[in-house]
Amino acid sequence: MRTRLAALTTATVLGLALTGCSGNDDSVTTKPEPKATSSKTGSDKSEAPQDPAQEEPARIGDTITLAGMDDGSELKVTILKYVDPAKPADPEIFGPEGGKKWVAARFQLVNTGKSTYSDSPSNGAKIADTGGQRFDSTIGDITAGPVMTSDLSLPVGEKAVGWMVWEVPASSKAATIQWAMDSGFAGAVGQWNVK
Repeated sequence: MRTRLAALTTATVLGLALTGCSGNDDSVTTKPEPKATSSKTGSDKSEAPQDPAQEEPARIGDTITLAGMDDGSELKVTILKYVDPAKPADPEIFGPEGGKKWVAARFQLVNTGKSTYSDSPSNGAKIADTGGQRFDSTIGDITAGPVMTSDLSLPVGEKAVGWMVWEVPASSKAATIQWAMDSGFAGAVGQWNVK
């Protein structure tokens, strides 16, 4: 009995130690890539970097670079557009439930890593409203354009573009969109402000 209890205690302590180590890589990035600016001769603007505390968080139109779970796995992710509400392509067949609406964001994923990126990208997409409610993506075709493929295989240097859709309460107002590689399991999460 003592041997079994000692083994169970050791396994529990080891499990807790491993669990504590695995969460260290999780982070939410709100810092967008710097936008290209035209330089003018004779400009007296300082080239010194801004104070990180004063940097604006990413918004619709901004790009965030994210790493995946595999070494060398990396994407530049841009939310190109956001629509609220997103109209169902065929509402007589499939649309939001009563009291709810669809909202959608058009994503662009560019593979800047070292190998082909394979995923179902919508699985890694979440939206939060101003009331703090969070929602996973849903399946739905919309009139705004084609949805992101559910079976993406993206070679190095290529891009994929498509809409990701969420079903939310009709009164919901979006605050942020989060997205992570590897169906949302990657530790690096990008976050964009919607408002």
